[in-house]
Amino acid sequence: MQSRQPGFPGVIFSLAVDSFKAWSELLKIMIPIIIAVKIIAELDLLKYLASALEPLMHLMGLPGIMGLVWATAMFNNIYSAMIVFVSLPESFELTVAQVTVLSTAILMAHALPIELRIVQKAGTRLIFQGLFRVGAALILGILLNLFYELGGWLQHSNTVLWRPDPQPDGAIYWVLSQIRNLGIIYLIILALMTLIRFMDHIRATELFIRIMAPIFRLLGIGREATSITIVGLTMGLAYGGALIIKEARSNKIKKQDIFFSLSLMGIAHSLIEDTLLMMLLGAHISGILFIRLLFSIFLIFIMVKIWAVLPEKCIDKYLYPVSKAEVKT
Repeated sequence: MQSRQPGFPGVIFSLAVDSFKAWSELLKIMIPIIIAVKIIAELDLLKYLASALEPLMHLMGLPGIMGLVWATAMFNNIYSAMIVFVSLPESFELTVAQVTVLSTAILMAHALPIELRIVQKAGTRLIFQGLFRVGAALILGILLNLFYELGGWLQHSNTVLWRPDPQPDGAIYWVLSQIRNLGIIYLIILALMTLIRFMDHIRATELFIRIMAPIFRLLGIGREATSITIVGLTMGLAYGGALIIKEARSNKIKKQDIFFSLSLMGIAHSLIEDTLLMMLLGAHISGILFIRLLFSIFLIFIMVKIWAVLPEKCIDKYLYPVSKAEVKT
């Protein structure tokens, strides 16, 4: 007897339920961290991290005060860092090269409390991923600064194209804005799941995977994780992470696929939206997109080679849990 295919209402209901499950997993991660970050901001504790970052900013050819911008990005998000950036008089004295270096560091290491918790829930070690993202951002920032200085490129004064609109103060407005943001995340996850399922239905996913397979194979990412990795690269780690958490718990994706996929997403996600945001501050696309993407691919390629020679015990201890049970804790 031939199985009956679900009708259109059933498909929509299934998508809504699956999206809600993925979204609810994100809420468990995001809500406590959003509240904690808000408390840290209200207590003005970020200035201490900013002070610690000053020597690193000098290594990247930036004024020490820019550590406050990067600290805000790392503990909060890109939008908050942009507001801090335009509020500092020193920001308007930077060259295009300096803004590009700062923006690249921000893109590679931002929203760490939320995003690192997401990758931890998907299976990878939080400490390694945090050190990897900050270290990669610092290394590329230093190299970019040297590259632009030695070539004499982008040394002219920067022009900031964005000014924030005044935002209402008060706890009520903050709560309402967070609820709105979380609701938008659900709608985006629903749209992404719908798109992926539609592409599966018309077999577009198979074609896309065949096209991208050679590149992702070099990066240690199998075909099962290809479509989710693309979602993360283009849309963002939170959205790709929501999907990969679901797949990781289903045991359909190998642990090395999850590890390399999330590592790549960590330093090169949301290539469209976040890149455009940094361009509003005056950053040049050469650094924030092209060089960052090439550098990220190179780092993951090196990581694949290192993984291949590491003992399993070392992988379990520092990179990826020994069992799926640990993912669910």
